[in-house]
Amino acid sequence: QVQLVESGGGSVQAGGSLRLSCAVSGRAFEHYVMGWFRQAPGKEREFVAAIRWGAGSTYYADSVKGRFTISRDNAKNTVYLQMNSLKPEDTAVHYCTADPTHYSRDYYYPKNSYEYDYWGPGTQVTVSS
Repeated sequence: QVQLVESGGGSVQAGGSLRLSCAVSGRAFEHYVMGWFRQAPGKEREFVAAIRWGAGSTYYADSVKGRFTISRDNAKNTVYLQMNSLKPEDTAVHYCTADPTHYSRDYYYPKNSYEYDYWGPGTQVTVSS
């Protein structure tokens, strides 16, 4: 049983930073693509960033490129999302997700929510101006 649990959300002023964590358990994730999505009220869930666990290579949405960094710690079985220079438009529930299917496609990073099989419950990030 794959389980994902996010933590680290909170409230911060514009320009500030937060680091989200996603504790993963249930199996080995070496051949998974791990992702972060977010959903603001009244909006669709949108892709933020992804990492190919075994390779460590990453991909970002244009809206967060240069501000956010996704990483993983093999020893702790944890995926992180370091968020710097936060903006009010980053306000959303942020979700950690896992995709066991597309890792074999080199350089492919799923960017649609339906491509991911496992989801955490989410953590709220609120950025005030």
